[in-house]
Amino acid sequence: MSFIQIEQPRPHVTLVTLNRPERMNAMAFDVMVPLRDALHEVSLDNDCRVVVITGAGPGFCSGADLVGSGMVPNISGLKKTSIARRAMRILDEVILAVRDMHQPVIAAVNGAAIGGGFCLASAADIRVASETAYFRAAGINNGLTSAELGISYLLPRQIGFARAFDILLTGRDVDAEEADRIGFLSKVVAGDELLEHCYEIAERIIGFSQIGVELTKQLLWASYDAGGLHSHMNHEGQAQLYVRLTTGNFEEKIAAWKEGRAPVYTDE
Repeated sequence: MSFIQIEQPRPHVTLVTLNRPERMNAMAFDVMVPLRDALHEVSLDNDCRVVVITGAGPGFCSGADLVGSGMVPNISGLKKTSIARRAMRILDEVILAVRDMHQPVIAAVNGAAIGGGFCLASAADIRVASETAYFRAAGINNGLTSAELGISYLLPRQIGFARAFDILLTGRDVDAEEADRIGFLSKVVAGDELLEHCYEIAERIIGFSQIGVELTKQLLWASYDAGGLHSHMNHEGQAQLYVRLTTGNFEEKIAAWKEGRAPVYTDE
């Protein structure tokens, strides 16, 4: 059985489904290694313009697998300390793979997003949740730390430091309504409408220039790390000039406006 399913439900849209519902799509290594590899592969699919990640069954991803963590690959001859580092590196690579994909990534959060699942949702570019979804930074409840897989970096920038401190230090559940209200989600929809709404977002994105979308994603993420406004504006300006001077997209927009039709961006 494949724990990661890859489908093309719409033209230029790839749906990546964590497919171990009986264990709430937990982050065992026999799920996470294929997920990391699948994300790398999909990123190189030039026909794919938007990626949607979701979970099979009632949960999105429940974080650490309490039944069995699976086998960490390529650890022969290593001691416990090195194995632990290799294991954490694999999980980190999943989060970074989401960020580094050429395509925008939409998290369709269909249920519980706990621990590492919360982190996975945080790594997405857009988050849409069903009404039954909820989020929990479980590490603190497990005698560990809730600062894992980049969430102590991502979450404060997404919802503000005061709210992030509250959520990560208390380990409390954040339901979909609250997550939407504090700006973590773009929208909450009924469960049976979740994927369709994500596909509607994808369809709108696909109508734009491919290079324009890719650069917009990269620049938004770069703003997280920007040293200051001036340097980031210079970065933005270079990207804008690159697309403006190397494609006819802007001229196509003007022609389409005059002719009363939708523009068709070829990036040529």
